[in-house]
Amino acid sequence: MTDSPQDISPEHLEDLRLRTRNFVRTTVIPAEPRPGEALDAATRIRLQTAAKEAGIFAPHVSPEFGGQGLPIEHWSAIFQEAGYSLIGPSALNCMAPDEGNMHMLALIGTEEQKQRYLVPLAQGDTRSCFGMTEPHPGAGSDPAALRTTATKINGGWSITGHKRFTSGALLADFCIVMTRTEATDDSPAGATMLLVDLSNPGVRVGRLIHTMDRAIDGGHPHVSFDECVVPDSAVLGEVGKGFTYAQVRLGPARLTHCMRWLGLARRSLDIALDRIERREIFGSPMKNLGLAQELIAQSVIDIETSDAIITKTALLLAADPKAGSALSSVAKVYVSEAVYRVIDRCVQLCGGDGVSDDLPLASYLNEVRPFRIYDGSNETHKWAISRRASARRAAAVAAGEPYLADVGEEF
Repeated sequence: MTDSPQDISPEHLEDLRLRTRNFVRTTVIPAEPRPGEALDAATRIRLQTAAKEAGIFAPHVSPEFGGQGLPIEHWSAIFQEAGYSLIGPSALNCMAPDEGNMHMLALIGTEEQKQRYLVPLAQGDTRSCFGMTEPHPGAGSDPAALRTTATKINGGWSITGHKRFTSGALLADFCIVMTRTEATDDSPAGATMLLVDLSNPGVRVGRLIHTMDRAIDGGHPHVSFDECVVPDSAVLGEVGKGFTYAQVRLGPARLTHCMRWLGLARRSLDIALDRIERREIFGSPMKNLGLAQELIAQSVIDIETSDAIITKTALLLAADPKAGSALSSVAKVYVSEAVYRVIDRCVQLCGGDGVSDDLPLASYLNEVRPFRIYDGSNETHKWAISRRASARRAAAVAAGEPYLADVGEEF
């Protein structure tokens, strides 16, 4: 979320990675709650204070806002180290949904919006959420189904609608709300993002949806807007361009989820490797058994492949955000499925202990399984990936590339 590209030396990045790695292992992991339990507020504040003192806080945030100033192509190494613990990203203030909202505010927010919303969010003093998903038949995997509306009034906007799965809303101070707006003299009809304080009397945070994951503080509740009035200054970016801005946020946000979860897959593999190092079965160390070696080898392959596609996507997002956003769909699908496979294999290697609370692996499965649905279901991404591939090939053939599927005549 830095305002301009920065030259980051390999030495600087490696130093930050190692300091993050040490902090997570020596300070964060001892403070972890029991599997399935949420991080309490006092521990979060203590860990964030320690992260600031260690010089590793908010790696993705510009130094002017108190962060480390890494451009997106360098986030993965640090986010993976943070993700080695479920609470590591919260300690470093690079956890969803705040991290994605910081990124978007830095890119398209006005100076007034940055001071009011970004600065306290980046410093860990406030929390945020993103209001996109709606009850059926509203927006879910299909953002075009958006039903929440914002009507222009004198000096501002009146919002009416209902969101659900609004991650983090129970503890959030403000929400970036996706609304549908009609055409005006200056703007086309479409979607518009509005910054809404959750203390606004037109906002009601409703029923909490109990899900299998627990890592995102503030849960996934319903949020309703009943003639919620906000000023013109609440518009984030331009009126009618909300879908465009959503890609600005969602492409990198999909990828940072991949980064954090890949760190957790590495933690899971370390647990399994330690297990099979000392566990003997049928007269042999488990690490020497072919079946165990197959599970380990496939997990290493999944981790390294995920790491490679994350790196490629991050570089592309930096060079060509539109192309990078498209590739982030590929990364999201592959990594979300690969990380689950890795953790599932590690559960199997640890046997009965793997499905108990004596090890954290079962809770890790609960955390990563929803990622195949969140940020667009994998099936929706696969549909888009296929359509883009077909369109790209058809355009290439139309431009003169040879058609390769001709076969000989039968007679």
